[in-house]
Amino acid sequence: MEPGEVYGLLGPDGAGKSSLLFILAGLLLPGSGQARVGDYNVAADPEAVKAMIGFMPQGLGANLCDTLTVQENLEFFGELRELPPPVFARHTEELLHITNLERFRERLAMQLSGGMRQKLALCCALIHLPNLLLLDEPNTGVDPISRLELWGIINRLVTDQKATVLLATSYLDEAERCHRVAFLHQGRILFADTPENLLARVPAGSVEGRSPLEEVFIRAVAPEGDYPPPPLPPPLSPDAPLALEVKDMSRVFGTFTAVDGVSFQVRQGEIFAFLGPNGAGKTTLIRMLIGLLPPTRGQARIAGLDLVRDAARIKPRLGYMSQKFSLYRDLNVEENLLLYGGIYGLSAAALKDRIPEVLESIDLTGLEERKVADLPLGLRQRLALGCALLHRPAILFLDEPTSGVDPLVRRRFWQIIHQLAASGVTVLVTTHYLEEAEHCHRLALMHHGRLVALGSPGELRSQAEAGQGRILEVTSPEFRQAFPLLRQSFPRISLYGRALHLPSLNFAQDAGQVQKIMGQAHLAITALKESPLSLEETFVYFIRQAPGDEDVVS
Repeated sequence: MEPGEVYGLLGPDGAGKSSLLFILAGLLLPGSGQARVGDYNVAADPEAVKAMIGFMPQGLGANLCDTLTVQENLEFFGELRELPPPVFARHTEELLHITNLERFRERLAMQLSGGMRQKLALCCALIHLPNLLLLDEPNTGVDPISRLELWGIINRLVTDQKATVLLATSYLDEAERCHRVAFLHQGRILFADTPENLLARVPAGSVEGRSPLEEVFIRAVAPEGDYPPPPLPPPLSPDAPLALEVKDMSRVFGTFTAVDGVSFQVRQGEIFAFLGPNGAGKTTLIRMLIGLLPPTRGQARIAGLDLVRDAARIKPRLGYMSQKFSLYRDLNVEENLLLYGGIYGLSAAALKDRIPEVLESIDLTGLEERKVADLPLGLRQRLALGCALLHRPAILFLDEPTSGVDPLVRRRFWQIIHQLAASGVTVLVTTHYLEEAEHCHRLALMHHGRLVALGSPGELRSQAEAGQGRILEVTSPEFRQAFPLLRQSFPRISLYGRALHLPSLNFAQDAGQVQKIMGQAHLAITALKESPLSLEETFVYFIRQAPGDEDVVS
């Protein structure tokens, strides 16, 4: 890596990203080979390396002390780095200003939203303004607004402070913001290059609605295969009966409201997605609907049955794949299916016929004797889905089923979901990946326990465009320099891949102003075009419209 470079490490869970960052941070010794940070050999002198870097581990504020305030967390890290008081005060003011955390100095870390925790964690890692910053999936689980803000902070550090950033991520669109990227798969580098060179491998127009780097990865992993993205979901019958009806459902834990007055309906055969960051209330809502948590208030009916009064009659109709794997790692594939079949009350004769059908539907035929602990992540998730399908449920709940898997596995998984919906199964799914929402009939956008929007992807996009306009997309080889400059006149501008997106209700006027600003700064413009809102930008719009959200800043 060169000074001032943003280098992206891409790959699914288990690819080796975190292990590599731990080695470079001096926290894990390499088994072979060597690594150098500056003039220091990491294995020989890890303590010297630690003084040169800032390290932000994976997890929402994983390096924070929850019982300390924002200011106290910064003071703790300032003392660890032995900063003189004047230097600490100067760095603190600068970092709190950059991250918009100035007014939250006295708030406890445990009371911060996921996005705010990540910004504070970044401040703590940066308190000594290091030359090298190691970030382990800083945007996983945060809302789209916080994600955009974190990238704005990274961009400012690189352009203003000349910092060098090594960043691990599972979001492929984020890689387009990097100078160079390396894609890790099963502990090895599949390819490493500039985003421009990698994007040149993809035919124009072949990746509408998703990151072009997803196509690059799939062609590298499966060069002989043909794995098109899932088509649009099968159309719903206008006469499809209601499968699920929720009215004013809430769940309160002490003084904290996890789900707040949620109401919606889902029809038979519908693919219905809950979108939102960690802590939005998605998992709590699903756990209420499957009977694991009683609602504090409100009601729900499943297939015409009352959720509380008819719980025993409802449960056999439901299938549930939890966010954390529920498989037994010491058992093989067939033994896990036999165990869950017994739990669901299926007879040995029924399981003898049903297990081969399930294995074929999830493409695991021939792996019956493989121990679960030896399966890769994607196959374990398909097996977990198979366990939830054994008893032929009418309604299937999938809690972040594709989290952490590679793009090829995600495509295969969504093809299975579409086949289930076409057969009449109702599917309710939660996800962090907004591009997956295109595969669903309708979306429920959740934020702080509330539904902030409900509708089909097209309906939500149209509503947002009516409120803030379509996107003026600015393409420039100097997009990093242009971003802070244009943000002075267009505060809602955002980095989207390697392009700059700004909402515009008057395309001609705003395009002229962009050309004037960049011309005066002698920054080149490759293209100016009008584009529809992405689903991420649509989500950002609805979050910003949500009433009473003090955590949302412009």
